[in-house]
Amino acid sequence: MNAPFDQSIAKAEKHLTRFRQGTVAHLIDGKPDFGDGRTFESLSPIDNSVLAKVAHGTAADIDRAAKVAKRAFASWGKTSGAARKKILHKVADAIEARADEIALVECMDTGQPIRYMSKAALRAAENFRFFADRAPNAQDGLSLIAPGQLNYTIRQPIGPVGVITPWNTPFMLSTWKIAPALAAGCTVVHKPAEWSPLTAALLSEIALEAGLPAGVLNTVHGFGEDAGRALTEHPDIKAIGFVGESATGSAIMAQGAPTLKRVHFELGGKNPVIIFEDADLDRALDAALFMIYSLNGERCTSSSRALIQASIYDEFCRRAAERVKKIKVGHPLDPATEIGPLIHTRHLEKVLSYVELARQEGAKVAVGGGRAGDAGNYVQPTLYTHATNDMRIAQEEIFGPVLTAIPFQDEAEALSIANDVRYGLTGYIWTRDVSRAHRFAQALEAGMIWVNSENVRHLPTPFGGVKASGIGRDGGDYSFDFYMETKNIAVAVEDHKIPKIGG
Repeated sequence: MNAPFDQSIAKAEKHLTRFRQGTVAHLIDGKPDFGDGRTFESLSPIDNSVLAKVAHGTAADIDRAAKVAKRAFASWGKTSGAARKKILHKVADAIEARADEIALVECMDTGQPIRYMSKAALRAAENFRFFADRAPNAQDGLSLIAPGQLNYTIRQPIGPVGVITPWNTPFMLSTWKIAPALAAGCTVVHKPAEWSPLTAALLSEIALEAGLPAGVLNTVHGFGEDAGRALTEHPDIKAIGFVGESATGSAIMAQGAPTLKRVHFELGGKNPVIIFEDADLDRALDAALFMIYSLNGERCTSSSRALIQASIYDEFCRRAAERVKKIKVGHPLDPATEIGPLIHTRHLEKVLSYVELARQEGAKVAVGGGRAGDAGNYVQPTLYTHATNDMRIAQEEIFGPVLTAIPFQDEAEALSIANDVRYGLTGYIWTRDVSRAHRFAQALEAGMIWVNSENVRHLPTPFGGVKASGIGRDGGDYSFDFYMETKNIAVAVEDHKIPKIGG
């Protein structure tokens, strides 16, 4: 008997009852909205059973939500930063109060293991608190003195914005976008991923109950080709914050071009972890495995390419294989589970499609490469060795519990391999040579680099990528640069000669 597991199952089923008994509605202007009555099904990754029926958003639903957001902006955009701070802290309090519910629902909706998701709601609350505390100063700018002139800048909220969020850790990532937008004074239309819609419904409900005015945060469920496209094309929506695939980001940029929308993209990654022969191999191994096999490998910052110096390549691969074979695959609510089911059958098929490709290209499937169990979207954690960087397993974002190990001879070759990919989100460097660490980090084409560390987020720092991994930065004051317009005001402080014309 596994008492914690049994208790979690019972609690999760209790929380899911409300979703199973009716249709998950949009939230528009503070009220449940069922659109034209059409629905789609949210499936459990555990066994692909129906978790809930969800309102199928259309362009008409987006239009209503955008107009509501525009109307609400007239007051929310003028609400003082101090007042916004107070409300957003109440939202954080409400998230913490329902953290257990959020975690259990998210695990069942996404397949993410409870060991990683149990704190996700607390991280989401921290996002709200962090940006709430910055709301009173969000409008502050600079004083720029010129001869005879005083220039000063202020920042003002850009207006209603669209936020489109992914399915991998949806609740936390939604708050990472929505919290700074609200703190800046923007109103939001949120289109969550159709594969994991349930906690988005919880977030809009929680925010409303915590005192966020009706219409400030609106949620419309649906698919990218209808609701998503309508949001990116809507003239009342001034900017789009998107987290997801690079190809989708390109489409959104094209869709938003006619209305000159500002865009902020956090897109894909094929991130290298570079391990030099002088590294602390025990710590480097721990970090490399954690960053690819935790969260089911479904994370944009995963270290999916392990670049290992040739002198320690065989030892690393041998030790990694031993560890990967012991990773526990199981039900997401089992506390012992390290990898749960992948989000959807289509994604499962994508991840497994690379196994035969790897063999055809000459790589070795050292561990895994197949399904785990007969039901649900479970896969074996997989390790590819004897790989080269021109293989598809080294170039394409698989987005699953799959590590590709590539040897290199020296620093120059490591840098060449690391940069020879279309993505540039993160990089991880393991070396005891301080000069090499700085030199390599500065030359690596990525928006974020961690040296002798796994991904440890510090909220004031910029988060984002280069190349096909994104546009713009989140975090700290960088978020306000996106959600706010900077205005310069110049005041003459003394009389100056004004050129005359026409007389």
